[in-house]
Amino acid sequence: MTKSNHIIDDSELRYLNLLARSFPNIAMASTEIINLEAILNLPKGTEHFLADLHGEYEAFQHVLRNASGTIKRKVKEIFNETLGTREQKELCTLIYYPEQKLELVKRGMTDTDELNDWYFITINRLVKVCRNVSSKYTRSKVNKALPPDFSYIIQELLHENSSDPNKQAYVDVVVRTIISTGRADDFIIAMCYLTQQLTIDVLHILGDVYDRGPSPDKIMDILCDYHNFDIQWGNHDILWMGAAAGNDCCIANVIRIAMRYGNQNVLEDGYGINLLPLATFAMETYKGDPCTEFIAKDLDEDDPEKMKTARLMAQMHKAIAIIQFKLEAATIKRRPEFDMADRLLLDKIDYNKGIITIAGKQYELTDTHFPTVDPSDPFKLSTNEEMVVTKLHNSFMQSDKLKKHMGCMFRNGCIYSVTNGNLLYHASIPLNQDGTLKDVKIQGKYYHGHSLLEKVGGLIREAYFGTDDAQEHAFALDYVWYLWCGKDSPAFDKDKMATFERYFIADKSTHKETKGWYYTLRNDEKTCDMILDEFHVTGQYRHIINGHVPVKTIKGESPVKANGKLMVIDGGFSKAYQPETGIAGYTLVYHSRGFQLVQHEPFTSIQKAVEEGQDIKSTYEMVEMTNHRMMVKDTDKGDELRAQIKDLEKLLVAYRSGAIKERAWRPITNKR
Repeated sequence: MTKSNHIIDDSELRYLNLLARSFPNIAMASTEIINLEAILNLPKGTEHFLADLHGEYEAFQHVLRNASGTIKRKVKEIFNETLGTREQKELCTLIYYPEQKLELVKRGMTDTDELNDWYFITINRLVKVCRNVSSKYTRSKVNKALPPDFSYIIQELLHENSSDPNKQAYVDVVVRTIISTGRADDFIIAMCYLTQQLTIDVLHILGDVYDRGPSPDKIMDILCDYHNFDIQWGNHDILWMGAAAGNDCCIANVIRIAMRYGNQNVLEDGYGINLLPLATFAMETYKGDPCTEFIAKDLDEDDPEKMKTARLMAQMHKAIAIIQFKLEAATIKRRPEFDMADRLLLDKIDYNKGIITIAGKQYELTDTHFPTVDPSDPFKLSTNEEMVVTKLHNSFMQSDKLKKHMGCMFRNGCIYSVTNGNLLYHASIPLNQDGTLKDVKIQGKYYHGHSLLEKVGGLIREAYFGTDDAQEHAFALDYVWYLWCGKDSPAFDKDKMATFERYFIADKSTHKETKGWYYTLRNDEKTCDMILDEFHVTGQYRHIINGHVPVKTIKGESPVKANGKLMVIDGGFSKAYQPETGIAGYTLVYHSRGFQLVQHEPFTSIQKAVEEGQDIKSTYEMVEMTNHRMMVKDTDKGDELRAQIKDLEKLLVAYRSGAIKERAWRPITNKR
């Protein structure tokens, strides 16, 4: 036995005694070291990065189900010599949508023997696919992912070599028995979802789940149950977090955006928000107002139900917009440090002439009907507006579904993260024109770069969870709104949010929102290296990955910038941006060979995917190859495992020196 010169101090001994509860003797500690060393030499798991989902539930879930095209590629690799294109497509569709595809298959097969043969062939094919995608994981990790009902059976099928004649009969009997006991459908569904799960090891969402698209609540339902994901909060997410925390400016913005895109169902059906008080108020207050500028965007004129409610929605849209401007004015006046006095515009209107004066220049208003605005005190809420705000506030505070989703957002999210040599954030790191980090003043102190994002992340949590200091909590609550639209917000970083101008001024020069210097300087490799250094990101392959600003692929813009140091992956999941981008989103895939950018075309529908086998057409581009295949030991997880191995080696020393006594392992029970 080799001797160690390591001396165990009291603090180490206390920790090692705790560790000894899990590994009570030399044999078990040694076995765990062997296991961890083996894991270090497995290929790294595949990471998928998505940004700016903006409520596009169907496209998002399809990208998850097909693993950004990875499953299709795997099926082709496995069956290219034995299956035609049509059969491969059928198998892929089954893996993506097992319940719907099974129903379709069974409707087309009336003969029981024919269906049983299909079950037998299909299960064997699914086992081959699942065996392939599980090959980079330990048996332990795969076993933890297995559905309880079929855990033992799947283990047997995945780990038996059916090419061995001695095992073929065994495997065949297992599959036939699954079918004869009437469990084929359930087994196939379980195998399909297991394959989906094992194909994506980690999912990173770089902000903006919410707004514009129809179903952010359904996206959050998926994420809250997802096996391994994180999110870097975007400005739209922060807006919803502020609304859930009770900031009335955020609540008004959330409702206004839902009205702007015709997505009131997200609020009413998704989160149980009662919009009736707003509807009643809007119908009465704006009954003679056409509210032309407030008709929902991209309104489907062929949808009679939407057209029937279009007028009411426009009235509600205008009502909440005016309320929003008044609420925001109160915050701007209360917080002069936000430096947003230029957003106080209701007092710049000549209500008799229908003009507004901004920066010394006059503009004619496109809408001059302001029944709730008192020209002598334009920022004061009317009595009825106050009642609407109170009722909407209470409705947001009482939404259990919203609380659940925000809890998930906080548990799995942050304003930025560093993972495997990649710095992830949604939008920006505020910079000066010379490329240095911009100092941002918050509560009398200056923050920049890393310290700024740490401070901002803390304020968001304080706003939602509260603090012992009422004044601190009130500031945090106001600051969450600032993060949505403030010029020094790292989640926004533009000189203004021109909401009022877009509604009321025809001159598009007033609509311009000037981006911060980051958006220009991020193209420079030295700037990116400086930011990476600021966040202590090291390694040969290090990158910044973010979204927020759609990449105009249609105009030749590349998502890969700064000689590969920065990747912007907002490619237009939101249908509202697809005319600008020319595509329907990106997935950045980071596997053991390097980075691959997947460019998606628009998704049609789940129905066409199931019935016609239509998949999202995706184009692959290798962004960066590593000079060796990356293993777990090359990742952050590898660092964790090496630290665990060191602790276990210390435990072995403690056992061998007699500092800790070995024990026989016994399962922990509640019996006395």
